Amino acid sequence: MTIREFKMPDVGEGLTEAEILKWYVQPGDTVTDGQVVCEVETAKAAVELPIPFDGTVHELVFPEGTTVDVGQVIISVNVGGDAPAPAAPAPVAAPAPEAEAEEPQGRQPVLVGYGVAATSTRRRARKAPAGSAAAPAAVVPEQLNGHGSVTAAAKPLAKPPVRKLAKDLGVDLTVVVPTGPDGIITREDVHRAAAPVTEPAPAVAAPAPTPVQAPVAVTAPVAAGDARETRVPIKGVRKATAAAMVGSAFTAPHVTEFVTFDITRTMKLVEELKSDKDLAGLRINPLLIIAKAVLVAVRRNPEINAAWDEAAQEIVLKHYVNLGIAAATPRGLIVPNIKDAHAQTLPELSRSLSELVATAREGKTTPAAMQGGTFTITNVGVFGVDTGTPILNPGESAILAVGAIKLQPWVHKGKVKPRQVTTLALSFDHRLVDGELGSKFLADVAAVLEQPKRLMTWA
Repeated sequence: MTIREFKMPDVGEGLTEAEILKWYVQPGDTVTDGQVVCEVETAKAAVELPIPFDGTVHELVFPEGTTVDVGQVIISVNVGGDAPAPAAPAPVAAPAPEAEAEEPQGRQPVLVGYGVAATSTRRRARKAPAGSAAAPAAVVPEQLNGHGSVTAAAKPLAKPPVRKLAKDLGVDLTVVVPTGPDGIITREDVHRAAAPVTEPAPAVAAPAPTPVQAPVAVTAPVAAGDARETRVPIKGVRKATAAAMVGSAFTAPHVTEFVTFDITRTMKLVEELKSDKDLAGLRINPLLIIAKAVLVAVRRNPEINAAWDEAAQEIVLKHYVNLGIAAATPRGLIVPNIKDAHAQTLPELSRSLSELVATAREGKTTPAAMQGGTFTITNVGVFGVDTGTPILNPGESAILAVGAIKLQPWVHKGKVKPRQVTTLALSFDHRLVDGELGSKFLADVAAVLEQPKRLMTWA
């Protein structure tokens, strides 16, 4: 019997980890080269992984819901010799405590603004019974080894970040019940120990091994009974977005400007284009014309399309536009971008927008689709919001928020009439964009949308 191992690949150029969302195979199943065996979620996208060889599945090393470091074995396959008879899956083997405690070194995520913090492999904490923060003293000095037997431990096993958290919360690790593999204390364990106990603590039994195919809650919040609080693990897209937004907010000095204007002519143009036979089958909406107006305004104000290189102390002017479109998905907010949008015709831009939105809704956006953006549009108007002060997508110099388009009284040709009105908000990095440049750019976008014939005269 020849066993080959398949390791977690780097599916996003520099990502350090991914969560196993779903296994499509079980031990004993036959697999072929190129067959998708599982779906994983990185910091920004769900990705299906194909197996690179033929054979019979020997072992699934990690269950669904486990976050695994890049380079770790996730599945083994018998590729030759006598295959063992299919049997019930064995309990998942946990990695050794020494390996678990080590932090990965030398890897730096390269997704623009959406890298993830380097962490070791961790397994989602099991749901704890209410009031199980404290533990009987007899349990403390012992840890479970990888074979389920009990061995003595000199001190509680925990990673440095978890030890720091315990110190900050005033929690004694020697009285914390570990739920991680091989008795590793997790952040959730520390938080439970810090929470007030409202019920007598029941006896704590050693956790039973979890079969690979056992259902594991991936996104369900951790709650018990009628608890007054619910803790939701911060991971995946939400974790990456939070880190990126904090980094952006406290790195780039933000300035936001607003303009409210009459967009009636653009709305009429949208209706006319919908009935144009040359555009049959294409999705025509206000966002398409707004995107085109942004591209025209970038051409007139090219300095708006830039990035700040802190290491080199240089401003990088981009002579292309990778137009990012903020999209709300079941996994959180993502910002895929249309590559070289500046070179696309209106029909091509329509197809690109439709494909981008459909892929995002299906959760199939790839990490590559979210790299290299130069300017972003976020459409908060679809939620009925008038406007907002958007935070820059890291690595970019400006972002445009589009507010709701509403019928309002407006002075038109000297008379008050009902007109379609909207508000745009432009946030920009004041290191790159001064008030004059930002104002000119925003005014140009509004001017195009007020008089959409400028799409031709200004092009």
